[in-house]
Amino acid sequence: MDSNQLADKYRVAAPRYTSYPTVPYWDENNFDETQWRERLIASYRDSPEGLSVYVHLPFCESLCTYCGCNTRITKNHGVERPYIATVLKEWKLYVDLLGSRPVIKEIHLGGGTPTFFSPDNLELLIDGITQQAELHKDAEFSFEAHPNNTTEEHLKTLYNLGFKRLSLGIQDFDPVVQLVINRVQSVEAVENVTHMAREIGYSSVNYDLIYGLPLQSLNGLTTTLNAVIRLNPDRIAFYSYAHVPWVKPGQRRYTEAHLPSPDLKKQLYETGRGLLVAAGYAEIGMDHFTLTTDSLYQAEMKGTLHRNFMGYTEQQSDVMIGLGVSSISDCWTAFAQNVKTVEEYMRIVDAGRLPVFKGHILNNTDLVIRKHILNIMCRGGTSWFFPEERDENFILGIQRMKSLADDALVVLTPYDLKVTPLGKRFLRNICMALDARLWAHKPATQLFSMAD
Repeated sequence: MDSNQLADKYRVAAPRYTSYPTVPYWDENNFDETQWRERLIASYRDSPEGLSVYVHLPFCESLCTYCGCNTRITKNHGVERPYIATVLKEWKLYVDLLGSRPVIKEIHLGGGTPTFFSPDNLELLIDGITQQAELHKDAEFSFEAHPNNTTEEHLKTLYNLGFKRLSLGIQDFDPVVQLVINRVQSVEAVENVTHMAREIGYSSVNYDLIYGLPLQSLNGLTTTLNAVIRLNPDRIAFYSYAHVPWVKPGQRRYTEAHLPSPDLKKQLYETGRGLLVAAGYAEIGMDHFTLTTDSLYQAEMKGTLHRNFMGYTEQQSDVMIGLGVSSISDCWTAFAQNVKTVEEYMRIVDAGRLPVFKGHILNNTDLVIRKHILNIMCRGGTSWFFPEERDENFILGIQRMKSLADDALVVLTPYDLKVTPLGKRFLRNICMALDARLWAHKPATQLFSMAD
């Protein structure tokens, strides 16, 4: 079976596996805040490496119609200080819960648009977090930025606070695509921010690109990739567009008829991948490409690459605390998600309570499968030992892998699995074979974007 036939065969709705179980399969009926607190305290006590902190800053001045994130559209910058004050109150609740000054190994600011906030307010936020904590000697800070509103003052302020990585959302430079997705920025704006960041001393600049966007063309994406390669970012996230209008109504600005056909979408991916590899970028995990000088590449070579709700990282930590509206926290044995509206989030925190409204407590089967899915996503394979891991659902998942082995996507032995170079494009499908909760309760309607 050639690569086109395989792409057609495995073009199914599939999770991205930033977690296992995936959010639609969380068992919310068996979750409560007391269990979350207990699991978090126990996990942090057993995590000498410290914890990661994700802060969701939801505000944007305009809606990017492709976006699947939790956002609040406003031009009123008076929302900044009250929101930051609430985030710091939430952080204090977690500090008090953990019972000591937590050790922070990683901070990431996501959104929304973190650079919606003024440099002074971002400094207020980061100082408020770090003053109640200890920083790990290898701590790394990163943030997401919009090329159109990221100023030199933003970059200098955050750099002085310890940030050495930034990620610029580009998606596509084609003006036709930019117009329909309402995300307009020029090559010159991106080049200017990239140049300023490097002059200041940032060690890694990431660009986010998407293939499969409405009205996207092969020529347009090729022009975008050539411009990106000229600017030479350290990392590139090259994502498949997730069309989920039943979740994000903004995507109803266009219809499926405006999206590239499955054949064109395959060409877009293969062309983009080919250009990046030819330019010297190494393929990392799923959807990521890095220069060989970047620490993410070095982490994969050392077998220390990690993946969480923030994406791929070289920071190993079993505990991630998500602050802000809709943020998800993870302590390896449990997940908890914050409420999804700004008003409810602020009301609950102001009342002195953690703003979690749902979550999942992992059982033994979940923990076994989670470990192996993470290994596949980060290390390109996994191994197991019986009878220690003789879990019925895991064994069924390994049996489902046999068809993928027949298609040369994996090499399967009685005690391990390795993803082949051909199979690297199909990581979502490979992980899905192990997904016991999905197989036990196949959805009646589409929950996930297509794996293509």
